[in-house]
This record gives sequence, structure tokens and C-alpha cells, in this order.
Amino acid sequence: MDLSTTYLGLNLAHPITVGASPLVDDMDKVRRLEDAGAAAIVMHSLFEEQITREQLGTIMDMELHANSFAEALSYFPEPAEYRLGPEAYLDQIRKVKAAVSCPVIGSLNGATGKGWVDYAKKIQQAGADALELNVYYVSQKFGDDATAVEQRVLDIVSGVKAAVAIPVSVKLSPYFTALRNFAGALVGAGADGLVLFNRFSQPDIDIEALEASSTLHLSDSSELLLRLRWAAILHGQVKASLAITGGVHTPADAIKAVMAGADVVQVVSAALKDGPEVVKALRDGMAQWMEAKEYASLTQMKGSMSLLKSPNPEAYERANYMRILNGWR
Repeated sequence: MDLSTTYLGLNLAHPITVGASPLVDDMDKVRRLEDAGAAAIVMHSLFEEQITREQLGTIMDMELHANSFAEALSYFPEPAEYRLGPEAYLDQIRKVKAAVSCPVIGSLNGATGKGWVDYAKKIQQAGADALELNVYYVSQKFGDDATAVEQRVLDIVSGVKAAVAIPVSVKLSPYFTALRNFAGALVGAGADGLVLFNRFSQPDIDIEALEASSTLHLSDSSELLLRLRWAAILHGQVKASLAITGGVHTPADAIKAVMAGADVVQVVSAALKDGPEVVKALRDGMAQWMEAKEYASLTQMKGSMSLLKSPNPEAYERANYMRILNGWR
């Protein structure tokens, strides 16, 4: 069975990749991912705040008695709260690259883009085969309009693309007003791929401690549906690779993602819960199902359920919406 696919110009043996996660911090787990046949591995993100803290730290070393940055520093997490500092992160890319034969994709997470260009270059120099930009910005100001929010992201993408030669993908939020149009604008700014979608943290309220609390909840297959919809909309409509992350736990989930139009899926929660070996289980499960259904290749199946196959996508969407509402009993 030919499961080969292309993502960000990288030729992969199959579509099961490992998304950004703490698994890459443990070299034993990295080797297990390699043994399980991971098609590609995405590093967890290097955060803009880490870069800023390092830059501020350098300035404070130069001006030992100055305290002008004390308040700014108080907003950042303590260094111990980060898994790897900027230099250790670059060193870990080198170690992972030396340990595996599959492509390794670096990741940067931020909101303003300051310092990103320099570290994008350093991630490339460390040996990363591609770079994923995770633009985590939640607008909370009444003065921020949609155009300004989108332009912020476009500026980051164009700036990074001008600085590096490796492919660049953008990990998107599902909350943009006109996502189809914005996806096209990202490609115009240089994005080689789009990752659907970022899972933002959702703070809860502790009514006993009277404070906000944050708890990490792993995904489940129900989260895949939103991603399927947008992969189906974007497939064949933008000249960029598509990755689905969030909600891929079973071979059926991965098959649906490819049918919707994804070039690859990124597995995170399933690998954290069931271990690196879940990669092999997903790949083998896909191959067995495709063989039973007499598919010759992944390419034959890719995008077969996308809206590009529908003569009138808008009508198709509304018909489904009405059918679901009218079908409730």
C-alpha cells in the first residue's frame, strides 16, 4: 500500500506525524517515535517570552544596577517553567536530528514577532527541515479590528520567510472572521503550509480559591470535526500543504482527515496518552482499511470528500445544516 505523501515539500512515507509536544524533550521517547515510524516530528514551541527574557537578561547584565526592566520581567514565567531555554532548544534540535532519519520541524510561538527572525535563522542553522509558526494572540482590546489582527500575523510570516530558506507553515486559530480569505493571504505572504488548528487553553474558575485555574485537557476524536470542515473547504483552493492537528486518535480519524484534504495529521494527545507506539498503530490501521476498500494509494483518497468535489459548496453546507436541525427528534 502506497501511503506516501508530500508536506511542505518534504517527501514522507505516510501521513502520520507527531505534533508539537513535550515528547521531544526525552531522547528515549524520540527514539521510540523513530522506531514507531513517525513520518516527521514537530518540536514543541520556543516561546517569544523566552527570547524576550534572554534579551532582557543580556541588557540587565550590561547594566547591572538598572531596574527599568523589573516590572516587565515580572510578567514572564520563571525560567524553570519553560522546558528548554533558547540555546538548549537549539541544541535539542541538533540532538533530535542526529537521532532520527525523519524530518524535524522547529516551532516558534508568539504574538508580536519581535526576535522571531533571528531565532528562525538559528532554528534553520540547527538543522530543522522546516519551521512551524504558532501565532498565539487573543485580541482583548476594543480598538483592535480584524484587519489589524490579521496584518500582525501576515507581517510575521513575511518577515520570517524573507529570513530563512526552509519551508514555513502557520498554525492557525479557527477564530478568524473570514478564514478562507485569510488562508489565501497567508499563502500570499509566503506560507508553505497551514496547520488546522491550535488548541487554546481555556481557563476555568476555582470558586473556592477565587482564582483562575488552567488545566491541560487532552483532545478526543470529537474535536476533529471542525478541522475536517476547514480542511475540506481549503483543499485545492490554496496553494499550500494542509495539516490537521487535534482530534486524531484512531485510524478512522486519520482516514477522515486525508479524505477531507489533509496532507498529514499531527498526533499529540494520542501519543501522550498511549505512547509513541500509537504512530505505528495508526499507520497500520490506515493501510489495512485502504487495502480492504481497494485503494491503491493515499493520493487516490486525498481530498475525495472535500468541498472541491461539490458543484455548489455553499448550498451543500446549508443543506447539511438544515438536515441536521430538521433531523433532531
